[in-house]
Amino acid sequence: MRRAAILRKGKLMRRTSAGTRFTPRLRAAFVALLIAGTSGTTVAASPAGATSSGHTGGHTSGLSKDTTQFKGVNWADPRDNFADDPVVLSGLSTSDTYAQTYTKASRVISAFRANLGANTVRLPINPYTVNGRYWKSYRGVIDAASDKGFKVILSYWEGTGPRKDGFIDDTATYWPMWNTVVKAYKSDKRVYFEPMNEPHGYTDTEWADIAAKWLDTYRQVPRNRVFVSGAGYNDHVTTVCADPRLKGTYLSLHHYGFWKDYATYDQWVADLKVRIGDCANRTVADEFGSPMTTGFDYNKPTPDNNFINYLQAVTDTFRELKMGSVYWPGLRTDDTYSLQTLTGNPARPWLTTTNQSGADRLAWSWGRGKPVQP
Repeated sequence: MRRAAILRKGKLMRRTSAGTRFTPRLRAAFVALLIAGTSGTTVAASPAGATSSGHTGGHTSGLSKDTTQFKGVNWADPRDNFADDPVVLSGLSTSDTYAQTYTKASRVISAFRANLGANTVRLPINPYTVNGRYWKSYRGVIDAASDKGFKVILSYWEGTGPRKDGFIDDTATYWPMWNTVVKAYKSDKRVYFEPMNEPHGYTDTEWADIAAKWLDTYRQVPRNRVFVSGAGYNDHVTTVCADPRLKGTYLSLHHYGFWKDYATYDQWVADLKVRIGDCANRTVADEFGSPMTTGFDYNKPTPDNNFINYLQAVTDTFRELKMGSVYWPGLRTDDTYSLQTLTGNPARPWLTTTNQSGADRLAWSWGRGKPVQP
């Protein structure tokens, strides 16, 4: 995600869009190295819009008519998933065995379903988690969710500090990470793969090149089990949607109310729709959220409250466009946006809802419940 320093993120967006993070030559060299660095092979970067190695077949079809099957939440590390060590989801520990992790995760996943009606969970991965000893235990989360019938979206997060720049941190560990993850879960139809969260360091074309390379590298993964992030901070899907090399994939969009100091309901609807374009039938909003522990009532129109305007607008729009959505976060310790909080025995945790009106809006976006009352 995102929100630790709202103003800083706004500056980053302006800085990267202005192209001052790298000179064009250095950035192009970095992207070419990334694309060429898969599994020790050397591959020339494809020009934007080119067909990826003639790879079509059954992998470019199979999407549903809309994305309403994804009704989910993010389960996050308290550090916002940006880490230079293994990601440890709220309520878990690196000292947990596989069995302990599986038990805890089974209960958290069951609570997501019982409290919210969710059927999807989005989880972070990074090389420290996958390429090290914690992977054996962390798999307990993925396995528990899948065994409970949940769809699982696995997304790569970059590191923190100077590594938190919107670029893949290290290609020498990134590709082996995905080799391991794909090998483990390519046959599990409930597991989906998202090559990178918020790739804002790259231009739109550079990011599409990397996503196309990922698809070409992992041809054994059906394209309808891949989420290609929108460009920037996942903040628009129009360019990846238009790229024919990425045909047949789902697209992931992020959208937040803190991006504006204030907007009306109608302005938020318009802002969201321009980021989606005509690609709603492929798009899942796999991050969106609003303050949940501050007492806001999202079931009442409150025109002077930016966050209420925002959440009502986006949940109405997701429902209208038949888009799936994955709330940020379903569970993250000490996050005011968290819709659930841990309760009970830490070894056998359960969850409680922090804001029922927020849960109501989430259910509404998924095609359930009642509209906002005037």
